[in-house]
This record gives sequence, structure tokens and C-alpha cells, in this order.
Amino acid sequence: MDSDVVNNVKCAARRSKEDKKVLKKQLKASFTLLKHEGISTASHPTKSLVVANGGLGNGVSREDLLTCLEHYGDVESLLMPPQKPYAFVTYRSEDGARKAHAQLNGQKLQSGENSVTLYLSYVDSVKHKEEAVVHFPEGLTLVEDFVSPQEEAVLLAAVDWSTSNEAQKALKHRKVKHYGFEFRYDNNNVDKDTPLPAGLPDECLPVLQRCLQDGHINVLPDQLTVNQYEAGQGIPPHVDTHSAFEDTILSLSLGAKAVMEFRHPDGRAVPVVLPERSLLVMKGESRYLWTHGITPRKFDLVPAGEPQSSADSEADLSSHSCLTLSRRGTRTSFTFRKIRQEPCCCAFPSACDSQGGTSPNTSSTPSLPCCHADATRLEEEYVHRVYDSIASHFSSTRHTPWPRVCHFLSSLPPGSVLADVGCGNGKYLGVNPQLISVGCDRSGALVQICAERGFNVFVSDALSVPLRTASCDACISIAVIHHFSTQERRLAAVRELVRLLKPGGQALIYVWAYEQEYNKQKSKYLKEQNKQHNGGRSKDLPEGSQNLHEEPSILTAANQSGGLKDVSNMTEGKLSVHTNRTAFNSQDLLVPWHLKGRKTQGLEETSCRFSSRGEPSLLGSDSSLSSDTTENPDPAAQFLSDRPVPVFHRYYHVFQQGELEELCVQVTGVQVQTSYHDQGNWCVVLKKE
Repeated sequence: MDSDVVNNVKCAARRSKEDKKVLKKQLKASFTLLKHEGISTASHPTKSLVVANGGLGNGVSREDLLTCLEHYGDVESLLMPPQKPYAFVTYRSEDGARKAHAQLNGQKLQSGENSVTLYLSYVDSVKHKEEAVVHFPEGLTLVEDFVSPQEEAVLLAAVDWSTSNEAQKALKHRKVKHYGFEFRYDNNNVDKDTPLPAGLPDECLPVLQRCLQDGHINVLPDQLTVNQYEAGQGIPPHVDTHSAFEDTILSLSLGAKAVMEFRHPDGRAVPVVLPERSLLVMKGESRYLWTHGITPRKFDLVPAGEPQSSADSEADLSSHSCLTLSRRGTRTSFTFRKIRQEPCCCAFPSACDSQGGTSPNTSSTPSLPCCHADATRLEEEYVHRVYDSIASHFSSTRHTPWPRVCHFLSSLPPGSVLADVGCGNGKYLGVNPQLISVGCDRSGALVQICAERGFNVFVSDALSVPLRTASCDACISIAVIHHFSTQERRLAAVRELVRLLKPGGQALIYVWAYEQEYNKQKSKYLKEQNKQHNGGRSKDLPEGSQNLHEEPSILTAANQSGGLKDVSNMTEGKLSVHTNRTAFNSQDLLVPWHLKGRKTQGLEETSCRFSSRGEPSLLGSDSSLSSDTTENPDPAAQFLSDRPVPVFHRYYHVFQQGELEELCVQVTGVQVQTSYHDQGNWCVVLKKE
């Protein structure tokens, strides 16, 4: 690969200035694909090409890309992995690939409102592992074309949106209207003793009679909720309250199709395409145990061909090679339910409010620890498990070493022994190759990433590092100690660093600062909020942060007790959930991490950044594949990034000014040489006496 690139660069000297520019970007894309996606490009012509910037993650639809590629020859296959900023095309002949490579490199492609610049490189083969078919949850049935277009028009006309209601006042992101009984969003229940004056619209009766005849229900519903969603609107994941409604729930989709995601408490997710005029029937496990919701976005990933049955829908959604973008329209759902008069006795007591279970709709946050055992449990669930779960995505956002940390490492004499305690993905272990560096981290998944990069690492708790006393010339602890949940444990972490140091050795410590605005300057963490709102882009991310769009909280192993509720201050010892990119309102809090990728699906771009749309671009930290890709921020890419994904919560104790120094001076035999504020972090350099 390296010799091929050198030869290509030499050839570029004979090309025009514009050709040189295109070639430079093409080569850079090739390097990035190899380094971060493991995709090796070839210097010789083949039938297959990788099309950088031509992926679903860039908001490019399958139809538009295929139409463009077919101009140059017969296309044998087109593979577009979900959320990726590239695609693979294989032509039936090498001649077609040659023509596309020669004519399309550096050319713009207009896909809807989005304009991207394509860069193509040859690949010897296209290797892609299809995901296993994901089946519908038990008890879930989808019936397509359940109503005719004429019935659809009649039903939509039956809803009078001109009359206001209390439910509509409570909802800002969609229209809602209730019939029969009003659903109370303040307590997720209904007032069974106070029916609404008007029952269900007469226009619904023929549809419900057909549901009876077809065996979908055995009793007529007496409650109807009509929701209307404009493009970009949705509904958070939820389970319809057990004590409020009987088993079967019917949902009729009118006006437009959408993708609804079902999620099991164990984390399994099943996206289901709801075509226009289809009927969704939820019974048993799918009704009582799985949450269902619609992510607010303007585009959905859907099968490229219209599915003909539920079985086809399941198979198509699990195949990455046949997905495309679908622009949402205005969708109106009719949800029919039967009011429950007796307590629920379902087979899912853990999720049943009638049987004392915890509803997935119930907000719950952990409390501040009161003892050592509480602290270890809190950190295990809201630090250790989270980083093991998000390691791949977290690593992809932690790539550029901070300058002042690099300066500290570069100032150490050659041959010095360095211990990076809490090394994460190892981004500091290779800064100064003249050091003898070793790293450790509590996350086995992050240590594995370090090992794959060739670093000397091992799994260890920062409170008990298995290295000899006084064995290190220097130690660094970057963004680690703020994850310990008590003063005693934070102090113990500093003591452990000092224990490792030789006399005269130095330690550099960084912790997240409560003061994100210091000396009248906002930190990068706060500035990124304005950049994202104004369409700017982030070169690198401060600790604790990530580029994101708002997403509904979805249950994960880290918060199976329920979705977490945003609050600004602690109440009754509860930890608050921080709103990303805002000033802190408390020192002990939970910070959301919206998981946008996994090792098999997400973008693993160690030196890649995120674009203004929150989507990955294929180039390094100084440019995207082409500045043209950001001329028109694309809603498709934006809402693609908002696919329903787990939201994890990490515990932090953010340090106030002077707090870190006060902590360090409690350790005997050490001096604070210097302290400073660096981009939203409090930092100290310690020297062992």
C-alpha cells in the first residue's frame, strides 16, 4: 500500500493542479479507510470500487448513487452499510469500474437536498458479513394494506384538530387527540371513572369490525389515541401502562410510513417498517415487555424494495446491502385500546405496575453513595460497565492528544519509565517514543484496543496498580479521578499515583472542572454547543463529551431500572442527569453517552472527526473529504445519526477551583509544582519529595 501511494504521488506531479487536488483527497481517503475501517485499496484496476462520501451516513440514497454509477457500466452489486460514509460497488466488467474511477473522482453527487463529492478507489474484493435475521418480538403482527386509500381518507377526515385538549398542551412535539377516555401523560394512566363525552368516531367501526372478524381482537376497544407526526417528530420508547389497558393494542398507520423500534430489556432491538395503511397488532410479550418508540428524524433507513410481507420486512431490515433512505411524511396513527377494569395479571411481573414491577416509563436515578459498598456499586454500574459497552465508540472520539499533556510527556528525559493510569484507548502512550511507557485501565475493552495498537497495557483498578513502589519516573492520570464517587476514593487514587513515583518523579493529573467558563473564556465543551447549533464542526472532543443530536433515553445494562430524567439539581440525594454542552449545576452527576456505533457497525475513526451534522467524515482532523460536503447541511445525515440507540450514563464528580490542589496536599511526601485550567479541566503537576 505504501509503495503504491508513493508512486501515485510521483505521477501527480505531471497532472494539472485540479487533478492533483483530487488525487490528494482520494489518497487521503484511501489512507483513512485502511487505518480506521481496515479497507485496503488497490493500485491496479479491479471490478470493485469503494466510494468514499457515497454512503448512507452522508445522506446519499441508494437510488441516487446507483443511478449515477450505472452511467459507466452494468452494476453487479451495490453495498451500502448503515451509518457509514462510504459504499462498495462491483461492476460486471472491469471496464465499467475503470470508467467510473476515471470520471467520478472529485465529482459532486446531488442526493435530495444533499451535495457530496465522491472519491473512488479500487478494492480487490468486497467482504461483508450480513447480520443474522432479526425476528419480530413474540406477539407482534404487521398487516400491510389493512385499509384502502378510500378508508384512509375517511379516517383522516374524521379527526377534528381544531378543538384543543389538555393532552395537546402537554405535548410539544406531536399532535394528539383522545377518544373514549383521555390518557394522562402526567401519570401515564387513564381516569377510568371519567369517560370523555364522545366515544370513538363512527368512521372507525368498520375497521374494528374487520379486526374482530380476522381474530386480531376479541372485544371492541373503547379508547382511541390519535397522534400526528410531522417529519422530524417522534415518540420516546415506552410500554403502554399495564394497569390502564388490556392485552391487545392496535396501531393503524395512515398518511406516511415510518420505522418503529422495539427494544427488549436485555438490549435487543428490532426496527419495524410501518407502511402507510398498515395495521400493527401488539399482544403478549411485544405489548407488555418490549418498549416501542419512533426516533425524531426526517429520514429513515428502510429496505430498498417494498416488502410484501412481515417475513420479508424482517429479512430486509437485517440486510445491510439493500437499505436506502426514505424521507418521512406526515404520519397519523390510530391506536386502539381496551380499558382494563381489574389489576393486570400478565406473565411479566418485572415490568408490570399492577404486580409491583418497575415500568420502563418510570424515571429513576441512583443516589449519592453513603458508604464504600455503595460507591463501588455505583462506579461498577455507571463507570466500569459503561466504558466496556461504549469502548469502540468512545475510542473513535478520543484521538488527538491534548497539547499541554504532550508537552509534559515530551519534557521527560529519554528512557524514563511512564505509567498512564487510566490510559483509555492509549492516545498518550505513543506521544514520546523515547519513553518506556506502560498503561492500565479498568475497562478490558479499552485495554484490548490499546493492545491492538501495540502498546504495553494491562487491566487494573486505579486504586491498586500492580506495579512496584517507586518504579516510575512519571505518571499521568488524565480524566480518571473524577469518576471516583467519594472524597476518600479520590484521595486514594492520588496516593496510588504517588506510590508509583520514584523520589523526584512527577505526576500530571487532569479532572473535569465545574467551572467551564474561566477568565471570561468559555471552554471548548461549552463552545461546541454553539458550533453544533450554528453548523460548525469539532476538531476534537473534550473529556466527558461527544458530538450528538438529542435522542430518547433507551434502557441499557447501565440503567435497566428505567429511562433517566433530566433535572438540574439533586433531590433527596439523587444524582442529576447533566444536559450535554451546558454549564454544570451540581458537582456529582450523570453524563449521557449516546452510543452511535458498535465495533461491527460504527465508525472506528481514531483520527477522524465528526462533521457539523454529527456524522463521520473520512478525513482527518483538518478537513473532510471535501469542503463541498458541508455546503448544505443534510437533514438525512442528521436524522440518520438519531437512529434509536442506547444512551448510557457515566458518573462524574466535577472539581471546583482549588479542590484538586486541596486533595493532593493531603498526600504526604508530595508537592504541587503547578496547577492550571486547561479547556474545562483542572490540572496539577505533582513532584514526589
